[in-house]
Amino acid sequence: MRLIIILLLATSTIIGQTQYPNNFISPLDIPIDVSGSFGELRSNHFHSGLDIKTDKREGLPVYAVSDGYISRIKISTYGYGKAIYITHSNGYVSVYGHLREANGSIEQYIKKQHYNQKAFEIELFPSSSELPVKQGDVIAFSGNSGGSGGPHLHFEFRDVKTEKVINPLHFGFTKYVPDKREPFLQGIVAYPLDNTIVNKSEKPISISFNKQADGSYLASKVFANGRVGFGINAYDYCTNPYNKNGLYKVNAYLNGVLYYEYDFETFSFDESRYVNNLIDFERFKKMNQRVQRLFHLTPYPLSVIKSTKNNGIINTQADTSYNYKIEIFDFHGNMTTIYIPIEFQNQEASVHKEIDKDPYLLRSKVENNYTKENVSIYVPENAFYDDFKFNFDVKEGVLSFSEKNIPIQKNITITFSDVEGIKPELLDKTFIASVEGYKLYYNKTYRKGNSFSTRVRDLDTFKLAQDTVAPRIYNVNFIEGKDLKNQKTLSVSIADNLSGIDTYNAYLNGEWILMEYDYKTKKLIHTLSDNKYVKGKNDFKVVVTDNMQNSTTFESYFFMNN
Repeated sequence: MRLIIILLLATSTIIGQTQYPNNFISPLDIPIDVSGSFGELRSNHFHSGLDIKTDKREGLPVYAVSDGYISRIKISTYGYGKAIYITHSNGYVSVYGHLREANGSIEQYIKKQHYNQKAFEIELFPSSSELPVKQGDVIAFSGNSGGSGGPHLHFEFRDVKTEKVINPLHFGFTKYVPDKREPFLQGIVAYPLDNTIVNKSEKPISISFNKQADGSYLASKVFANGRVGFGINAYDYCTNPYNKNGLYKVNAYLNGVLYYEYDFETFSFDESRYVNNLIDFERFKKMNQRVQRLFHLTPYPLSVIKSTKNNGIINTQADTSYNYKIEIFDFHGNMTTIYIPIEFQNQEASVHKEIDKDPYLLRSKVENNYTKENVSIYVPENAFYDDFKFNFDVKEGVLSFSEKNIPIQKNITITFSDVEGIKPELLDKTFIASVEGYKLYYNKTYRKGNSFSTRVRDLDTFKLAQDTVAPRIYNVNFIEGKDLKNQKTLSVSIADNLSGIDTYNAYLNGEWILMEYDYKTKKLIHTLSDNKYVKGKNDFKVVVTDNMQNSTTFESYFFMNN
């Protein structure tokens, strides 16, 4: 009977786990060095794939990891830049981002669509018969396009039906990504909740610890007289000791009972912004430390959290000691254990939290509306994670909040109503700007008469601003009237100092030509191999418009006599 029970438990465990196919090849033919892991904590999102280093080079062949067809192509200035999506017959999609260019007929297909749509930013959905690929086909070349901080390949898997992203290491990629290093602990933070005092502090406090001979960490004893939670600052080295990658799994136990558990097997893009509630957002904004909290005050729908007890919060009782254990894992099963002894103790606080005198109580589960002078703020339900008290002020047309370090999940709407004193000719050039010191940053603004609204997800300082200055076009890479027979590209730099670039279009002899925009270098680049020039004189024009529709036109000419 005992053997049968063991077999049943083993079988149920296997059935409960998703079995992923593992017949994929590597997308690159160089050793895989991971600079960014799946689920890694990023600004406002979890990382959705693997970032694979390309030896600081562009132009490496990128291979289809299995048979399938190219089902989506997206070319954008930001995000993944130039990206290719391959649908496979097993129900998964592989994604390749930050490419320099596609290969052969795929690039020809993309180039044709650029000219058909007369746009650099395009999104295409080829049919299953248009761009079929075989495993090992070179589909593209690695690059640095979009929101990339350096040459690399972003690689990910998605489920065709749910569109959830899945950790690529589940698909047999552990053989390409060796990892024998256990995760590394950098810091422990204890959080006094309600009126609790922890180690004589009413504020979150760092806990000292030492590494033991067996590789585990032992924290100094924590004294608390009520509800307390913990957070860790930890990372994994993965493929080399210089890459600080994210963790795969975290378990926390109190006296042997599982209190908090999460892992990064899969998640949906709709959940990604919840990273701001998983971490200590205030500490991140103030100290640039991403401490992963092992508790939450209010339950929220983040699927990577697998189980909790009492929301992960420890309620210490008089005359009682506790053993708190944290296990942190990488995908390969390397584990680091952290032990935190806890003891109930009444104590006087030497570090006090600020007394909250703010007049407004925001209840996160319901809609909230606030108005002061001519400024109103609309907060939809569940825009914030927890209830909190705050204040805001409007002075000389500037809206400011008393608390800026509270994360926002959903857009709130700010409206400046019935604004007076703006000249009629400037109304169309007016927008709501975020203010940081002396700098102004554009927010997309909707105007209705003399009222202006914007939707934001940060508690910045805001004011109305005007942009009447057109963008600049400069650094043209040819001399007017020159024969360009030995030149490969046309390029100009573009910039706008306030509302930012909205549109850009270029023309040769009156016909639209493709100029690719790289916001990191501020360059527009046209490849002359597109063969849009004529023999002899060519008239060149570039038109650039900012977000307030101020426009600049540059015109010149060159010769092509080859």
